[in-house]
Amino acid sequence: MVQKNLSTVLAAESLPFRVHRPHHQRVPLVFASPHSGRDYPDAFVKGARLDPISLRRSEDSFIDELFGNAPDYGAPLLCALFPRAFVDVNREPFELDPEMFLEKLPHYVNTDSPRVIAGLGTIARVISNGQEIYPKKLDFKEAVTRINNFYRPYHRALDKLITDTKKKFGHCVVIDCHSMPSMGGPLDPDKGDGRADFIVGDCFGSSCASYISNTIDTTISSFGYRVARNKPFAGGFTTQHYGKPKSGVHVVQIEINRALYMDEVRIQKRTEFKRISAELTDLIASLVQVTTQDLAAE
Repeated sequence: MVQKNLSTVLAAESLPFRVHRPHHQRVPLVFASPHSGRDYPDAFVKGARLDPISLRRSEDSFIDELFGNAPDYGAPLLCALFPRAFVDVNREPFELDPEMFLEKLPHYVNTDSPRVIAGLGTIARVISNGQEIYPKKLDFKEAVTRINNFYRPYHRALDKLITDTKKKFGHCVVIDCHSMPSMGGPLDPDKGDGRADFIVGDCFGSSCASYISNTIDTTISSFGYRVARNKPFAGGFTTQHYGKPKSGVHVVQIEINRALYMDEVRIQKRTEFKRISAELTDLIASLVQVTTQDLAAE
């Protein structure tokens, strides 16, 4: 885990995300890793009631590396550098728990979504196992600062990648890359249950063309993994907000069971990491093929 002063993170020359670009974008694909950031602001770590390794258990650790070969196939890869526990970009801009804040929240804040009720809003109240992050209530202005300086720049970057890709190719396919704990957490609908190896989420078919989801499912299944569709994760804000197939923008979410490639307690890679990375590179190649052939024919 990398800790930084908040002032350093917010410096003009330091963006809160990184875009790994190919030399020349050859395909209508954009890969995004919104939850693998591990640059933890010092003030956040010092103000949390949890130790640093516990905070990291909300990360989609190493997902940016697992999909790191996307630029070699002509597709950009957008990565958030800040951690999910600090601000979650796979939520609405203001999806907040009113019990976390000193002030009464403005009317535009969504205070009663299922994600807020579970403690996992834009500013999370808990980490994935249900442990509380903060020892005291926050000022609302802290949420505004994080959203303006981290959340909004990430989404501006994603929106520009989508717009530029659609302008160049006539369509865009976003692969939103995530990982999940191997067992359902105390606040999850599948509490205590073991999970599939991969979950493909396309908002039950509304966020992307079916053959994109089918290609992901078929390719991953061919490696011998158990793949589920939309349960318990059908897609978050990114899938719901950007996925508009009729407008030429397709978005699908991939969740990878962390136990496949990492020690979930120590946040360390397992020896299987290299194999999973190679298989996901094969998946990238399959997506390149299907998106450049089938979508172009529409």
